[in-house]
Amino acid sequence: MQSPNSGGFLPGPTGPTGEFAAIERFKARFEAAARSLSPGEDVPPAGDVWIGDDAAVVTPGQAQRPDRILLAADLVVEGIHIDLAHGTIEDAGFKALMVTVSDLAAMGARPTYALVSVAAPAGTDLDGLSAGLAAAAIDCGCVVVGGDLSQSPALVVATAAVGSLRPRQGQGGVEGGGWRGSGGRDGSEGPLLRSGARPGDRLFVTGPLGASAAGLRVLSGGSRPDGAAADQLVQAHRRPAARLDEGETARLAGARAAIDVSDGLATDARHLARASGVGLDLMSLPVADGATADEALRGGEDYELIIAIAEPDDLIRAFAGVGLRAPLPIGTCTTDPAVLTLDGRPLPVGGWEHRF
Repeated sequence: MQSPNSGGFLPGPTGPTGEFAAIERFKARFEAAARSLSPGEDVPPAGDVWIGDDAAVVTPGQAQRPDRILLAADLVVEGIHIDLAHGTIEDAGFKALMVTVSDLAAMGARPTYALVSVAAPAGTDLDGLSAGLAAAAIDCGCVVVGGDLSQSPALVVATAAVGSLRPRQGQGGVEGGGWRGSGGRDGSEGPLLRSGARPGDRLFVTGPLGASAAGLRVLSGGSRPDGAAADQLVQAHRRPAARLDEGETARLAGARAAIDVSDGLATDARHLARASGVGLDLMSLPVADGATADEALRGGEDYELIIAIAEPDDLIRAFAGVGLRAPLPIGTCTTDPAVLTLDGRPLPVGGWEHRF
């Protein structure tokens, strides 16, 4: 199986093209098309966030009421992201929605509605698949309102979710009637973006890493830790949890940037640093019980959040105040974007990237 924690990729017929390079080409083409539809206007419009972050931020309302919504989408493909020999069809449905909702968690948002499209071979247990999707929707407080259904040689589940930002308690809306964006305590009503980190910000993760990759190792017949750790690793792989409470709490505590760990810490920390124009001095790698350091660094599919914040004590107090486990410090943002280190050495290259 090829997946973010299997370490491989499928080459295209003319050689592998990196996923992230392909995304940049898509971005340029789609923004050019948008300019042709709105000549002379900013693309994206001021305050909107399109391709390049965990979720898109758009303004569907009138200028005098600039309500913004967040949009996220993801795919789960049999043989790429899931292997039904390693879990149930219910697990596949659960994971399909949860990985999309995780992108909203990284923005500090909450999901409201979702669309689910399924392409599946004849004989697929659609009742089991929908049961897993419904369980994830309940866990996330999200309502599935539609989608599409088709036949295909392999199972593909495409999910899209709409999210919104909750204001601070007691605050009826965004100050001044508009979105101020992320960027510390003055921007806590805007979404968290990958681009908001600044030199000197402290970096945290919301939990130890490597559990999903280690769970895949156990399911694939590899080394198995003793005791209950193996079951916890398998559960982390089969049924990941979007860190919605953590993302929202971090945003309201004044976090400046965030990203979820879907492709591995080595890759996703680079995404945040590149988008923010900062370097990284990582001093700690929190490893899940039963996982290896390499699985924590490159494994992916943990869906914990990397958070950048100027005032770390604010984050720690906020998490404690709502009963969340304490965020784990991993390092600092630095001034030179060309210097990315872990324990004083160059940050290893690794993690998942699809190839076409």
